[in-house]
Amino acid sequence: MIKIVLIGIVILFIAILLMGMKVFFSRKGSFPSLHIGECQAMQERGITCATSQDAEMHRRESPIEKMLKSQNL
Repeated sequence: MIKIVLIGIVILFIAILLMGMKVFFSRKGSFPSLHIGECQAMQERGITCATSQDAEMHRRESPIEKMLKSQNL
């Protein structure tokens, strides 16, 4: 039983090492950004992060406010 667990741990360690080869062993290695705003494919589709969308919605003026201003009430 212990032998199987140790073999599993070694295989897992090797898999993680191989997946992170560029990150662990290169000078400019870094993990890829998972932020939606920095992803090129998402930018091409016009998708932005929720924080940016929320800030944009707060900057917009509501149609009701525009109507009230135009009627000079």
